[in-house]
Amino acid sequence: MNVYDVINSRVGLGLALGLGRTLPPSLGYRLANLIADRIASRRNSPIAKAVRANQWVVSGGTLSSEQLDRSVQEVFRHTAHSIYTLYHYLNNRSAFEAMVKFSSPVLEIIEQSRQGKQAMIVVGIHMSNFDLVARAGFQNGLRALAISFPNPGGGYRWQNKMRNEAGWEVIPASMTAIRRAARHLSEGKVVITGIDRPIPDTKYRPRFFGRSAALPVHHIHLALLTKAPVRVVAAIQLSDGAYHILSSDAIFMQPHPDRRVEILRNAEAVLEIAADFIRQAPHQWAMFYPVWSEALNEMP
Repeated sequence: MNVYDVINSRVGLGLALGLGRTLPPSLGYRLANLIADRIASRRNSPIAKAVRANQWVVSGGTLSSEQLDRSVQEVFRHTAHSIYTLYHYLNNRSAFEAMVKFSSPVLEIIEQSRQGKQAMIVVGIHMSNFDLVARAGFQNGLRALAISFPNPGGGYRWQNKMRNEAGWEVIPASMTAIRRAARHLSEGKVVITGIDRPIPDTKYRPRFFGRSAALPVHHIHLALLTKAPVRVVAAIQLSDGAYHILSSDAIFMQPHPDRRVEILRNAEAVLEIAADFIRQAPHQWAMFYPVWSEALNEMP
């Protein structure tokens, strides 16, 4: 098993959960740094190379080899801190509320989801402590159907089970899930999904940071089908230590007679907003798969 398999296995997640619950912050964050630095130092591992390539593209290809080393280390350290924080405070509702700051647009999304009268597709990116802030959203009354990555492995299935136990309604992406999401939207409800994890064998490759990328477009199909607006949401940890949840304005799909052009143009409009959020804190983008495979051979 490579390091990514270990991290996302039930054994790896169980170990992280156990350490997060038992270690005090003074030790927990120190251990998180040690593990992160160990993973980042293995430059030829698939997970480190993926982060390196993603950070290279986000920077516009401007980072030197040494700068990329530091950037990769920052990504793994931030992610390790996020995992420890999530599991250490997993059942501490008041701690979650103190750590998460909702912007006015996000509070509006939560309120609309409670009312169940305004269909909306909320798309997220893997920024900062996205699992923690999503839990905080559901604690504060968010009501939504969440579509996760298709065919999840053992570790991901366990994560989804924990999310469902926390009040989420999470289902892996499939044609059945898309049909269910369409019905959900037709009833004036909210659907949540991710848009920045690459998927194999897709026929659509929208541009992201100026390059074509094998990213999902199911949210665009749903939005065109149901006329529901899309809102991009991201979490960023600022200097005050809190996780601030940001949201775009509502994005309405723009029709085009050519279906392929219609899908790509609308997907790219959404991805451009996601890119703006990532640029605010590149080292908080926790994407461990190569979004642009060709970049693996370009970076210094």
